[in-house]
Amino acid sequence: MNTQVRRALGLVSGPGSNRLGLQAMRVAIAVVFLWIGALKFAPYEADSITPFVANSPVMAFFYAHPDQYAQHLTHEGELNLAARAWQTANHTYAFSRGLGTVELLIGLLVLAGLVSRRLGLAGAVLAFLTPVVTLSFLVTTPEAWVAALGDAQHGFPYLSGAGRLVLKDVTLMAGAWLVLADSARAVLREASAPAARAPAPALAAKV
Repeated sequence: MNTQVRRALGLVSGPGSNRLGLQAMRVAIAVVFLWIGALKFAPYEADSITPFVANSPVMAFFYAHPDQYAQHLTHEGELNLAARAWQTANHTYAFSRGLGTVELLIGLLVLAGLVSRRLGLAGAVLAFLTPVVTLSFLVTTPEAWVAALGDAQHGFPYLSGAGRLVLKDVTLMAGAWLVLADSARAVLREASAPAARAPAPALAAKV
């Protein structure tokens, strides 16, 4: 191994590398939640999550007519006023705005971890739990798998575009766990610091 490679590896593996990586992961997770959360206020994004919500046993009740969603799906960039009217009546946009608000809050809490250990811990916990819900869509959403339209490759394990999008959340979950563990260690250090600084009790004077 030549000297330049050794120097590069030494630089990457230095004592500050882990800290830099964790902070970068924290920012990256925050960016994902903030950006995707903001998009939830756009109709096209709200339309695109309709199959996931309508088929979820724990979310479908948010929609007025979850069983009718397939008849009103649109492509991204397509303006279908009739479909938009149905989605409005279905509470699609109201739910999406609520979900977007939650995602924005998670993103802000994760980002706050740069300056506040406790807020960062709360954000990391929520960021870790969110992909657990998202990944459940692989089980509940038929559109997550390639449909049987004649090709031999359909169903499990052939993920559709929607399924591939969901599967990527395994990386978000892993990253959130690293941030969560780091935040937990920081909170424990902060909690133990006052005890370490407290003066030892004076010995009772002998009579």
